[in-house]
Amino acid sequence: MAEDQVPEVVEPFTIGPTWRRGPDGKFVLPEFTLGWQCLAWTSTYLQLYAGSPWRYTPEQARLTLWWYAMDPVTRRFVWRDGVIQRLKGWGKDPLIATWSAFEFVGPCRFGRVADERDPSGVPAGQPLGVQHPAAWVQIAAVSLDQTRNTMTLFPSIFTKRALDEYRIDLGKEIIYADKGRARIEAVTSSPRALEGGRPTFVSLGETHHWVESNQGHEMAAVIERNATKSADGQARTLANTNAYEPGEDSVAERTREAFESAEAGRSVGTGLFYDSLEAPAEAKLTEEWIAPTLRAVRGDSTWLDIDRLMASILDIRNPPSRSRRFWFNQIVAAEDAFLAPYEWDACRREDARLEQGDELAMFFDGSKSDDATGLVACRMSDGLVVALGVWQRPASWLSDVPWRVPREEVDGVVSQVFADYRPVAFFADPGAGQDDADGERYWDGFIDAWAQRYGKRLKVKAVSGGANRHAVLWDMRDRRRQQVFAEAVDRFYRDVLERQLTHDGHRVLRQHVANARRRTNQWGYSIGKEHRESARKIDLAVCAVGARMLRRMVLHSTAWAKKARPGRGRVVVLR
Repeated sequence: MAEDQVPEVVEPFTIGPTWRRGPDGKFVLPEFTLGWQCLAWTSTYLQLYAGSPWRYTPEQARLTLWWYAMDPVTRRFVWRDGVIQRLKGWGKDPLIATWSAFEFVGPCRFGRVADERDPSGVPAGQPLGVQHPAAWVQIAAVSLDQTRNTMTLFPSIFTKRALDEYRIDLGKEIIYADKGRARIEAVTSSPRALEGGRPTFVSLGETHHWVESNQGHEMAAVIERNATKSADGQARTLANTNAYEPGEDSVAERTREAFESAEAGRSVGTGLFYDSLEAPAEAKLTEEWIAPTLRAVRGDSTWLDIDRLMASILDIRNPPSRSRRFWFNQIVAAEDAFLAPYEWDACRREDARLEQGDELAMFFDGSKSDDATGLVACRMSDGLVVALGVWQRPASWLSDVPWRVPREEVDGVVSQVFADYRPVAFFADPGAGQDDADGERYWDGFIDAWAQRYGKRLKVKAVSGGANRHAVLWDMRDRRRQQVFAEAVDRFYRDVLERQLTHDGHRVLRQHVANARRRTNQWGYSIGKEHRESARKIDLAVCAVGARMLRRMVLHSTAWAKKARPGRGRVVVLR
Protein backbone atom coordinates (compact mmCIF):
# COMPACT_ATOMS: atom_id res chain seq x y z
CA MET A 1 0.00 0.00 0.00
CA ALA A 2 1.35 3.42 -0.91
CA GLU A 3 2.43 5.61 2.00
CA ASP A 4 -0.44 8.10 1.57
CA GLN A 5 -3.07 5.50 0.74
CA VAL A 6 -5.75 5.09 3.39
CA PRO A 7 -6.93 1.52 4.08
CA GLU A 8 -10.63 0.85 3.72
CA VAL A 9 -10.67 -0.50 7.27
CA VAL A 10 -8.24 1.00 9.77
CA GLU A 11 -6.98 -1.56 12.26
CA PRO A 12 -6.85 0.00 15.73
CA PHE A 13 -4.12 -0.54 18.28
CA THR A 14 -5.64 -2.59 21.10
CA ILE A 15 -4.70 -3.48 24.65
CA GLY A 16 -6.49 -6.02 26.81
CA PRO A 17 -8.11 -9.46 26.65
CA THR A 18 -11.35 -7.97 25.30
CA TRP A 19 -9.73 -7.86 21.85
CA ARG A 20 -8.19 -11.32 21.65
CA ARG A 21 -9.43 -13.57 18.88
CA GLY A 22 -9.11 -17.31 18.50
CA PRO A 23 -8.06 -19.27 15.38
CA ASP A 24 -11.66 -19.07 14.14
CA GLY A 25 -11.55 -15.27 14.21
CA LYS A 26 -14.06 -15.02 17.04
CA PHE A 27 -13.41 -13.07 20.22
CA VAL A 28 -12.03 -15.17 23.06
CA LEU A 29 -14.14 -15.16 26.23
CA PRO A 30 -13.01 -16.03 29.76
CA GLU A 31 -13.39 -19.62 30.88
CA PHE A 32 -15.07 -18.82 34.19
CA THR A 33 -16.72 -15.47 34.89
CA LEU A 34 -19.35 -13.88 37.08
CA GLY A 35 -19.88 -11.55 34.14
CA TRP A 36 -22.69 -13.77 32.82
CA GLN A 37 -24.69 -13.08 35.95
CA CYS A 38 -23.89 -9.36 35.67
CA LEU A 39 -25.29 -9.38 32.12
CA ALA A 40 -28.45 -11.16 33.28
CA TRP A 41 -28.94 -9.02 36.39
CA THR A 42 -28.47 -5.66 34.65
CA SER A 43 -30.96 -6.59 31.94
CA THR A 44 -33.52 -7.28 34.69
CA TYR A 45 -32.91 -4.50 37.20
CA LEU A 46 -31.49 -1.67 35.08
CA GLN A 47 -32.91 0.29 32.18
CA LEU A 48 -31.78 2.55 29.36
CA TYR A 49 -34.94 4.54 30.02
CA ALA A 50 -38.37 3.72 31.44
CA GLY A 51 -39.65 0.52 29.87
CA SER A 52 -36.45 -0.28 27.95
CA PRO A 53 -34.22 -2.91 29.64
CA TRP A 54 -30.50 -2.24 29.83
CA ARG A 55 -28.53 -3.79 26.99
CA TYR A 56 -24.77 -3.73 26.63
CA THR A 57 -23.11 -3.36 23.27
CA PRO A 58 -21.03 -6.43 22.29
CA GLU A 59 -17.88 -4.53 23.25
CA GLN A 60 -19.31 -3.62 26.67
CA ALA A 61 -20.51 -7.18 27.19
CA ARG A 62 -17.01 -8.56 26.53
CA LEU A 63 -15.58 -5.99 28.93
CA THR A 64 -18.09 -7.14 31.55
CA LEU A 65 -17.21 -10.80 31.08
CA TRP A 66 -13.48 -10.14 31.34
CA TRP A 67 -13.67 -7.72 34.26
CA TYR A 68 -15.61 -10.30 36.27
CA ALA A 69 -13.39 -13.23 35.22
CA MET A 70 -12.67 -15.61 38.11
CA ASP A 71 -10.14 -18.31 38.83
CA PRO A 72 -12.10 -21.60 38.54
CA VAL A 73 -10.08 -23.15 41.38
CA THR A 74 -9.88 -20.37 43.96
CA ARG A 75 -13.18 -18.74 42.89
CA ARG A 76 -11.50 -15.34 43.31
CA PHE A 77 -11.43 -12.51 40.78
CA VAL A 78 -8.56 -12.65 38.31
CA TRP A 79 -8.10 -8.87 38.28
CA ARG A 80 -7.25 -6.86 41.39
CA ASP A 81 -7.78 -3.47 39.75
CA GLY A 82 -8.45 -2.15 36.28
CA VAL A 83 -8.38 0.69 33.77
CA ILE A 84 -10.65 1.40 30.83
CA GLN A 85 -9.14 3.95 28.44
CA ARG A 86 -11.38 5.21 25.64
CA LEU A 87 -11.97 8.33 23.56
CA LYS A 88 -14.24 11.09 24.84
CA GLY A 89 -17.93 10.31 24.49
CA TRP A 90 -17.47 6.54 24.27
CA GLY A 91 -19.74 5.95 27.28
CA LYS A 92 -17.39 5.17 30.15
CA ASP A 93 -19.65 6.71 32.80
CA PRO A 94 -22.79 4.71 31.91
CA LEU A 95 -20.80 1.46 31.82
CA ILE A 96 -19.18 2.20 35.18
CA ALA A 97 -22.59 3.15 36.60
CA THR A 98 -24.04 -0.26 35.69
CA TRP A 99 -21.13 -2.12 37.26
CA SER A 100 -21.39 0.09 40.35
CA ALA A 101 -25.10 -0.74 40.60
CA PHE A 102 -24.27 -4.45 40.34
CA GLU A 103 -21.68 -4.06 43.12
CA PHE A 104 -24.22 -2.07 45.17
CA VAL A 105 -27.17 -4.48 45.33
CA GLY A 106 -26.46 -7.17 42.74
CA PRO A 107 -25.08 -10.71 43.19
CA CYS A 108 -21.48 -9.53 42.87
CA ARG A 109 -19.64 -12.18 44.94
CA PHE A 110 -19.21 -15.87 44.23
CA GLY A 111 -21.94 -18.10 45.64
CA ARG A 112 -22.05 -21.37 43.70
CA VAL A 113 -21.79 -22.82 40.20
CA ALA A 114 -24.84 -22.75 37.92
CA ASP A 115 -26.62 -26.01 37.06
CA GLU A 116 -28.27 -26.86 33.76
CA ARG A 117 -31.19 -24.57 32.92
CA ASP A 118 -30.60 -22.24 35.85
CA PRO A 119 -33.52 -19.77 36.02
CA SER A 120 -31.09 -16.83 36.07
CA GLY A 121 -30.08 -17.60 32.49
CA VAL A 122 -26.44 -18.05 33.49
CA PRO A 123 -24.78 -20.85 31.44
CA ALA A 124 -24.18 -24.14 33.24
CA GLY A 125 -20.77 -24.37 34.87
CA GLN A 126 -20.46 -20.62 35.29
CA PRO A 127 -20.46 -18.89 38.70
CA LEU A 128 -23.61 -17.61 40.33
CA GLY A 129 -23.25 -14.74 42.73
CA VAL A 130 -24.68 -13.53 46.01
CA GLN A 131 -25.12 -10.01 47.33
CA HIS A 132 -22.35 -8.51 49.38
CA PRO A 133 -23.65 -8.35 52.96
CA ALA A 134 -22.37 -4.78 53.45
CA ALA A 135 -21.76 -3.26 50.03
CA TRP A 136 -19.97 0.09 50.06
CA VAL A 137 -19.43 1.57 46.62
CA GLN A 138 -17.45 4.77 46.16
CA ILE A 139 -17.51 6.99 43.07
CA ALA A 140 -14.22 8.86 43.40
CA ALA A 141 -12.89 11.86 41.49
CA VAL A 142 -10.79 14.94 42.15
CA SER A 143 -13.79 17.27 41.87
CA LEU A 144 -17.45 17.01 42.77
CA ASP A 145 -18.43 17.86 39.19
CA GLN A 146 -16.64 14.75 37.95
CA THR A 147 -18.45 12.48 40.41
CA ARG A 148 -21.76 13.90 39.22
CA ASN A 149 -21.13 12.44 35.75
CA THR A 150 -21.76 9.02 37.25
CA MET A 151 -23.94 9.80 40.28
CA THR A 152 -26.62 11.55 38.22
CA LEU A 153 -27.13 8.37 36.18
CA PHE A 154 -28.37 6.20 39.05
CA PRO A 155 -31.88 7.68 39.44
CA SER A 156 -32.61 6.92 35.80
CA ILE A 157 -31.01 3.49 35.35
CA PHE A 158 -32.66 1.64 38.27
CA THR A 159 -35.99 0.08 37.33
CA LYS A 160 -39.01 0.41 39.60
CA ARG A 161 -38.56 -3.26 40.43
CA ALA A 162 -35.00 -2.58 41.62
CA LEU A 163 -36.08 0.42 43.70
CA ASP A 164 -38.81 -1.62 45.40
CA GLU A 165 -37.04 -4.95 45.76
CA TYR A 166 -33.80 -3.54 47.15
CA ARG A 167 -35.47 -0.63 48.98
CA ILE A 168 -33.21 1.91 47.30
CA ASP A 169 -33.25 5.45 48.69
CA LEU A 170 -31.94 7.81 45.99
CA GLY A 171 -29.89 10.67 47.42
CA LYS A 172 -27.80 13.21 45.56
CA GLU A 173 -24.42 12.26 47.03
CA ILE A 174 -25.23 9.06 48.96
CA ILE A 175 -27.63 6.34 47.82
CA TYR A 176 -28.74 3.72 50.37
CA ALA A 177 -30.34 0.31 49.96
CA ASP A 178 -31.79 -2.32 52.29
CA LYS A 179 -32.30 0.19 55.13
CA GLY A 180 -28.74 1.47 54.98
CA ARG A 181 -27.00 -1.89 54.69
CA ALA A 182 -25.61 -0.95 51.29
CA ARG A 183 -24.58 2.43 49.95
CA ILE A 184 -23.10 4.31 47.01
CA GLU A 185 -21.35 7.58 47.78
CA ALA A 186 -19.44 10.25 45.89
CA VAL A 187 -15.99 11.08 47.28
CA THR A 188 -13.50 13.75 46.20
CA SER A 189 -9.95 14.91 46.95
CA SER A 190 -9.73 14.49 50.70
CA PRO A 191 -7.29 11.62 51.29
CA ARG A 192 -7.34 11.98 55.07
CA ALA A 193 -11.12 11.69 55.17
CA LEU A 194 -10.94 8.51 53.08
CA GLU A 195 -8.22 6.85 55.16
CA GLY A 196 -9.46 3.85 57.10
CA GLY A 197 -12.58 3.08 55.07
CA ARG A 198 -13.28 -0.39 53.71
CA PRO A 199 -15.20 0.06 50.47
CA THR A 200 -16.11 -3.02 48.47
CA PHE A 201 -15.79 -1.34 45.06
CA VAL A 202 -14.33 2.01 44.01
CA SER A 203 -14.61 3.77 40.66
CA LEU A 204 -11.79 6.23 39.97
CA GLY A 205 -13.13 8.76 37.47
CA GLU A 206 -11.00 10.50 34.82
CA THR A 207 -7.63 9.65 36.33
CA HIS A 208 -5.84 11.72 33.67
CA HIS A 209 -6.89 14.64 35.91
CA TRP A 210 -5.48 13.06 39.10
CA VAL A 211 -2.15 14.84 39.63
CA GLU A 212 0.00 15.93 42.56
CA SER A 213 -1.40 19.47 42.72
CA ASN A 214 -4.94 18.23 43.47
CA GLN A 215 -3.75 15.39 45.75
CA GLY A 216 -4.65 12.83 43.12
CA HIS A 217 -1.68 10.56 43.86
CA GLU A 218 -2.31 10.55 47.59
CA MET A 219 -5.99 9.88 47.04
CA ALA A 220 -5.26 6.94 44.71
CA ALA A 221 -2.84 5.50 47.27
CA VAL A 222 -5.41 5.71 50.08
CA ILE A 223 -8.06 4.06 47.91
CA GLU A 224 -5.66 1.24 47.02
CA ARG A 225 -4.82 0.63 50.69
CA ASN A 226 -8.47 0.65 51.70
CA ALA A 227 -9.36 -1.89 49.01
CA THR A 228 -6.42 -4.11 49.94
CA LYS A 229 -7.58 -4.53 53.54
CA SER A 230 -11.17 -5.46 52.64
CA ALA A 231 -12.69 -8.18 54.79
CA ASP A 232 -13.17 -10.72 51.99
CA GLY A 233 -10.08 -9.73 50.01
CA GLN A 234 -12.23 -9.15 46.93
CA ALA A 235 -12.69 -5.38 46.95
CA ARG A 236 -11.50 -3.87 43.68
CA THR A 237 -10.88 -0.51 42.07
CA LEU A 238 -11.61 0.46 38.48
CA ALA A 239 -10.30 3.61 36.80
CA ASN A 240 -11.54 5.22 33.63
CA THR A 241 -9.55 7.71 31.60
CA ASN A 242 -9.05 9.42 28.29
CA ALA A 243 -5.58 9.39 26.77
CA TYR A 244 -3.43 11.34 29.22
CA GLU A 245 -0.93 14.07 28.39
CA PRO A 246 2.61 12.73 28.88
CA GLY A 247 4.58 14.58 31.50
CA GLU A 248 1.68 15.56 33.74
CA ASP A 249 2.60 12.63 35.99
CA SER A 250 -1.08 11.84 36.43
CA VAL A 251 -2.40 8.67 38.04
CA ALA A 252 -3.40 7.56 34.54
CA GLU A 253 0.17 8.00 33.31
CA ARG A 254 1.69 6.12 36.23
CA THR A 255 -0.80 3.28 35.84
CA ARG A 256 -0.13 2.89 32.11
CA GLU A 257 3.61 2.86 32.77
CA ALA A 258 3.16 0.22 35.48
CA PHE A 259 1.12 -1.93 33.10
CA GLU A 260 3.68 -1.63 30.30
CA SER A 261 6.51 -2.37 32.72
CA ALA A 262 4.82 -5.60 33.79
CA GLU A 263 4.03 -6.56 30.20
CA ALA A 264 7.70 -6.05 29.26
CA GLY A 265 8.87 -8.17 32.18
CA ARG A 266 10.56 -5.27 33.97
CA SER A 267 8.29 -5.68 36.99
CA VAL A 268 5.98 -8.28 38.47
CA GLY A 269 2.37 -8.30 37.27
CA THR A 270 -0.07 -7.63 40.10
CA GLY A 271 -3.42 -8.35 38.46
CA LEU A 272 -4.01 -5.10 36.56
CA PHE A 273 -6.76 -5.23 33.93
CA TYR A 274 -6.02 -2.65 31.23
CA ASP A 275 -8.22 -2.20 28.19
CA SER A 276 -7.70 0.42 25.50
CA LEU A 277 -8.73 1.00 21.89
CA GLU A 278 -6.41 3.46 20.14
CA ALA A 279 -5.71 4.79 16.67
CA PRO A 280 -2.68 3.20 15.00
CA ALA A 281 0.52 5.23 14.95
CA GLU A 282 0.31 5.80 11.18
CA ALA A 283 -3.14 7.43 11.35
CA LYS A 284 -3.03 11.02 10.10
CA LEU A 285 -5.22 14.00 10.93
CA THR A 286 -6.39 14.40 7.34
CA GLU A 287 -9.86 14.24 5.84
CA GLU A 288 -9.04 10.89 4.24
CA TRP A 289 -7.82 9.28 7.45
CA ILE A 290 -10.12 10.76 10.09
CA ALA A 291 -13.42 9.00 9.32
CA PRO A 292 -12.09 5.41 9.03
CA THR A 293 -9.88 5.96 12.06
CA LEU A 294 -12.77 7.21 14.18
CA ARG A 295 -14.91 4.26 13.12
CA ALA A 296 -12.15 1.98 14.38
CA VAL A 297 -11.46 3.81 17.63
CA ARG A 298 -15.06 4.39 18.71
CA GLY A 299 -15.67 0.64 18.88
CA ASP A 300 -19.37 -0.03 19.38
CA SER A 301 -20.19 3.54 20.43
CA THR A 302 -22.04 4.22 17.20
CA TRP A 303 -23.83 7.16 18.80
CA LEU A 304 -20.70 9.26 18.26
CA ASP A 305 -21.23 11.50 15.22
CA ILE A 306 -18.27 10.98 12.88
CA ASP A 307 -18.94 14.15 10.86
CA ARG A 308 -19.09 16.31 13.97
CA LEU A 309 -15.90 14.82 15.37
CA MET A 310 -14.18 15.31 12.03
CA ALA A 311 -15.14 18.99 12.01
CA SER A 312 -13.61 19.41 15.47
CA ILE A 313 -10.38 17.66 14.45
CA LEU A 314 -10.01 19.76 11.29
CA ASP A 315 -10.71 23.00 13.15
CA ILE A 316 -7.31 24.74 13.23
CA ARG A 317 -8.18 26.27 16.61
CA ASN A 318 -7.81 22.82 18.18
CA PRO A 319 -4.19 21.66 18.63
CA PRO A 320 -3.47 18.38 16.81
CA SER A 321 -2.09 16.80 19.98
CA ARG A 322 -5.38 17.47 21.78
CA SER A 323 -7.40 15.99 18.93
CA ARG A 324 -5.23 12.90 18.99
CA ARG A 325 -5.71 12.48 22.73
CA PHE A 326 -9.46 13.23 22.82
CA TRP A 327 -10.65 11.58 19.61
CA PHE A 328 -7.93 9.14 18.51
CA ASN A 329 -7.27 8.02 22.11
CA GLN A 330 -3.54 8.35 21.46
CA ILE A 331 -1.01 9.28 24.12
CA VAL A 332 0.97 12.12 22.54
CA ALA A 333 2.93 15.10 23.84
CA ALA A 334 1.98 18.73 23.21
CA GLU A 335 3.27 20.34 20.00
CA ASP A 336 5.65 22.66 21.85
CA ALA A 337 6.98 20.00 24.23
CA PHE A 338 10.74 20.21 24.65
CA LEU A 339 11.17 16.43 24.80
CA ALA A 340 8.74 13.52 24.74
CA PRO A 341 8.89 11.21 27.78
CA TYR A 342 9.91 8.24 25.65
CA GLU A 343 12.88 10.21 24.30
CA TRP A 344 14.03 10.96 27.83
CA ASP A 345 13.35 7.41 29.01
CA ALA A 346 15.58 6.01 26.26
CA CYS A 347 18.58 7.64 28.00
CA ARG A 348 17.95 6.01 31.36
CA ARG A 349 20.60 3.74 32.86
CA GLU A 350 19.05 1.29 35.29
CA ASP A 351 22.29 0.75 37.23
CA ALA A 352 23.41 4.39 37.24
CA ARG A 353 24.46 5.90 40.55
CA LEU A 354 27.12 8.25 41.82
CA GLU A 355 30.13 6.81 43.62
CA GLN A 356 31.85 8.48 46.54
CA GLY A 357 34.57 10.79 45.32
CA ASP A 358 33.08 11.34 41.85
CA GLU A 359 33.91 14.69 40.25
CA LEU A 360 30.73 16.64 39.55
CA ALA A 361 29.45 19.77 37.84
CA MET A 362 26.39 21.08 39.70
CA PHE A 363 23.63 23.54 38.90
CA PHE A 364 21.18 25.04 41.38
CA ASP A 365 17.90 26.80 40.53
CA GLY A 366 16.50 28.67 43.51
CA SER A 367 12.96 29.72 44.34
CA LYS A 368 11.23 31.09 47.41
CA SER A 369 7.81 29.45 47.35
CA ASP A 370 5.87 29.08 44.10
CA ASP A 371 8.36 27.34 41.81
CA ALA A 372 10.45 24.33 42.77
CA THR A 373 14.04 24.63 43.96
CA GLY A 374 16.39 22.06 42.48
CA LEU A 375 19.96 20.79 42.52
CA VAL A 376 21.28 18.55 39.74
CA ALA A 377 24.74 17.11 39.16
CA CYS A 378 26.48 15.93 36.02
CA ARG A 379 29.37 13.50 36.50
CA MET A 380 32.53 14.67 34.81
CA SER A 381 33.75 11.24 33.73
CA ASP A 382 30.74 10.20 31.63
CA GLY A 383 28.09 12.96 31.72
CA LEU A 384 25.61 11.05 33.90
CA VAL A 385 22.82 13.40 35.08
CA VAL A 386 21.57 12.88 38.64
CA ALA A 387 19.03 14.92 40.62
CA LEU A 388 20.45 15.59 44.09
CA GLY A 389 17.44 17.37 45.55
CA VAL A 390 14.14 19.03 44.78
CA TRP A 391 12.02 21.15 47.11
CA GLN A 392 8.51 22.27 46.25
CA ARG A 393 5.28 23.01 48.06
CA PRO A 394 3.64 19.73 49.20
CA ALA A 395 0.37 19.01 47.41
CA SER A 396 -1.45 18.70 50.73
CA TRP A 397 -0.25 22.11 51.98
CA LEU A 398 -3.14 24.42 52.83
CA SER A 399 -3.42 27.20 50.24
CA ASP A 400 -3.89 29.93 52.85
CA VAL A 401 -0.79 28.91 54.84
CA PRO A 402 2.53 30.38 53.61
CA TRP A 403 5.18 27.88 52.52
CA ARG A 404 8.84 28.64 51.98
CA VAL A 405 11.63 26.51 50.58
CA PRO A 406 13.60 25.28 53.64
CA ARG A 407 16.96 26.97 53.03
CA GLU A 408 18.76 25.25 55.91
CA GLU A 409 17.71 21.85 54.56
CA VAL A 410 18.97 22.76 51.09
CA ASP A 411 22.21 24.02 52.60
CA GLY A 412 22.60 20.71 54.41
CA VAL A 413 22.27 18.79 51.15
CA VAL A 414 24.87 21.02 49.48
CA SER A 415 27.26 20.44 52.39
CA GLN A 416 26.72 16.68 52.20
CA VAL A 417 27.39 16.67 48.46
CA PHE A 418 30.71 18.46 48.96
CA ALA A 419 31.56 15.96 51.71
CA ASP A 420 30.75 12.87 49.64
CA TYR A 421 31.88 13.95 46.17
CA ARG A 422 34.30 16.35 44.48
CA PRO A 423 32.32 19.14 42.81
CA VAL A 424 34.61 21.00 40.39
CA ALA A 425 32.02 23.59 39.33
CA PHE A 426 28.84 24.89 40.96
CA PHE A 427 26.57 27.54 39.46
CA ALA A 428 23.50 28.84 41.29
CA ASP A 429 20.68 30.96 39.88
CA PRO A 430 19.10 32.73 42.88
CA GLY A 431 15.69 33.49 41.39
CA ALA A 432 13.79 36.69 42.12
CA GLY A 433 12.13 35.89 45.46
CA GLN A 434 12.91 38.23 48.36
CA ASP A 435 13.49 37.43 52.01
CA ASP A 436 10.54 38.53 54.16
CA ALA A 437 12.88 39.72 56.92
CA ASP A 438 15.35 42.00 55.11
CA GLY A 439 14.08 42.34 51.53
CA GLU A 440 17.25 40.81 50.10
CA ARG A 441 17.01 38.08 47.51
CA TYR A 442 15.97 34.85 49.20
CA TRP A 443 19.07 32.86 48.22
CA ASP A 444 21.83 35.50 48.02
CA GLY A 445 23.14 34.92 51.54
CA PHE A 446 23.39 31.16 51.10
CA ILE A 447 24.97 31.45 47.65
CA ASP A 448 27.57 33.84 49.07
CA ALA A 449 28.27 31.36 51.86
CA TRP A 450 28.70 28.52 49.35
CA ALA A 451 31.20 30.62 47.41
CA GLN A 452 33.20 31.34 50.57
CA ARG A 453 33.10 27.72 51.70
CA TYR A 454 33.82 25.96 48.44
CA GLY A 455 35.07 28.57 45.97
CA LYS A 456 38.70 27.49 46.12
CA ARG A 457 37.72 23.93 45.17
CA LEU A 458 35.93 24.97 41.97
CA LYS A 459 37.80 24.84 38.64
CA VAL A 460 35.36 27.16 36.85
CA LYS A 461 33.89 30.25 38.46
CA ALA A 462 30.42 31.60 37.69
CA VAL A 463 31.79 35.15 37.17
CA SER A 464 35.56 35.11 36.85
CA GLY A 465 36.33 38.84 36.87
CA GLY A 466 35.07 42.37 37.34
CA ALA A 467 33.10 44.01 40.11
CA ASN A 468 30.56 41.15 40.17
CA ARG A 469 33.16 38.41 40.47
CA HIS A 470 31.64 35.36 42.14
CA ALA A 471 32.48 31.66 42.32
CA VAL A 472 28.87 30.42 42.40
CA LEU A 473 26.28 33.14 41.64
CA TRP A 474 25.04 32.83 38.03
CA ASP A 475 22.02 35.10 37.61
CA MET A 476 19.99 33.99 34.59
CA ARG A 477 18.27 37.35 34.27
CA ASP A 478 21.46 38.59 32.60
CA ARG A 479 20.94 38.56 28.81
CA ARG A 480 24.42 37.14 28.21
CA ARG A 481 23.58 34.20 30.44
CA GLN A 482 20.29 33.72 28.60
CA GLN A 483 22.19 33.36 25.33
CA VAL A 484 24.62 30.86 26.83
CA PHE A 485 21.73 28.90 28.34
CA ALA A 486 19.78 28.90 25.04
CA GLU A 487 22.77 27.31 23.33
CA ALA A 488 22.97 24.76 26.15
CA VAL A 489 19.27 23.91 25.74
CA ASP A 490 19.77 23.04 22.08
CA ARG A 491 22.87 21.00 22.88
CA PHE A 492 20.97 19.16 25.63
CA TYR A 493 18.13 18.39 23.20
CA ARG A 494 20.49 16.96 20.60
CA ASP A 495 22.37 14.95 23.21
CA VAL A 496 19.13 13.29 24.32
CA LEU A 497 18.03 12.45 20.77
CA GLU A 498 21.49 11.11 19.91
CA ARG A 499 21.67 9.12 23.18
CA GLN A 500 24.76 11.06 24.23
CA LEU A 501 23.29 11.68 27.68
CA THR A 502 22.47 9.26 30.49
CA HIS A 503 20.45 9.72 33.67
CA ASP A 504 19.31 7.63 36.62
CA GLY A 505 15.56 7.80 35.95
CA HIS A 506 14.68 10.22 38.77
CA ARG A 507 10.87 10.53 38.62
CA VAL A 508 10.56 14.23 39.38
CA LEU A 509 13.33 15.13 36.93
CA ARG A 510 11.50 13.10 34.29
CA GLN A 511 8.28 14.97 35.05
CA HIS A 512 9.96 18.37 34.84
CA VAL A 513 11.63 17.49 31.53
CA ALA A 514 8.26 16.41 30.13
CA ASN A 515 6.64 19.61 31.44
CA ALA A 516 9.18 21.86 29.70
CA ARG A 517 8.01 23.74 26.62
CA ARG A 518 10.09 25.26 23.81
CA ARG A 519 10.19 29.04 23.96
CA THR A 520 11.72 30.87 21.00
CA ASN A 521 14.02 33.81 21.63
CA GLN A 522 16.55 35.90 19.71
CA TRP A 523 19.22 33.23 20.12
CA GLY A 524 17.09 30.29 19.00
CA TYR A 525 15.01 28.78 21.76
CA SER A 526 15.06 28.06 25.46
CA ILE A 527 12.67 26.23 27.78
CA GLY A 528 9.83 27.50 29.93
CA LYS A 529 6.56 26.53 31.58
CA GLU A 530 3.41 26.16 29.45
CA HIS A 531 2.32 29.52 30.91
CA ARG A 532 3.46 31.74 33.76
CA GLU A 533 0.86 30.54 36.28
CA SER A 534 1.16 26.85 35.42
CA ALA A 535 1.54 24.45 38.34
CA ARG A 536 3.64 22.12 36.17
CA LYS A 537 7.19 22.66 37.34
CA ILE A 538 10.28 22.59 35.11
CA ASP A 539 12.99 23.62 37.56
CA LEU A 540 14.85 20.30 37.63
CA ALA A 541 14.92 20.36 33.81
CA VAL A 542 16.57 23.79 34.01
CA CYS A 543 19.09 22.36 36.47
CA ALA A 544 19.81 19.37 34.23
CA VAL A 545 20.49 21.62 31.24
CA GLY A 546 22.65 23.83 33.45
CA ALA A 547 24.65 20.91 34.85
CA ARG A 548 25.39 19.57 31.36
CA MET A 549 26.31 23.07 30.21
CA LEU A 550 28.64 23.50 33.17
CA ARG A 551 30.34 20.16 32.56
CA ARG A 552 31.22 21.23 29.03
CA MET A 553 32.56 24.54 30.34
CA VAL A 554 34.83 22.63 32.71
CA LEU A 555 36.01 20.19 30.05
CA HIS A 556 37.02 23.10 27.82
CA SER A 557 38.61 25.13 30.63
CA THR A 558 42.32 25.80 31.07
CA ALA A 559 42.19 24.59 34.66
CA TRP A 560 40.81 21.22 33.60
CA ALA A 561 43.29 20.91 30.76
CA LYS A 562 46.17 21.41 33.20
CA LYS A 563 44.72 18.85 35.58
CA ALA A 564 44.18 16.36 32.76
CA ARG A 565 47.63 16.71 31.18
CA PRO A 566 49.31 13.47 29.98
CA GLY A 567 50.60 11.22 32.68
CA ARG A 568 47.85 11.88 35.22
CA GLY A 569 45.84 8.84 34.16
CA ARG A 570 42.56 10.73 33.67
CA VAL A 571 39.97 9.39 31.20
CA VAL A 572 36.91 11.52 30.40
CA VAL A 573 34.12 10.66 27.96
CA LEU A 574 33.27 13.87 26.08
CA ARG A 575 29.51 13.75 25.67
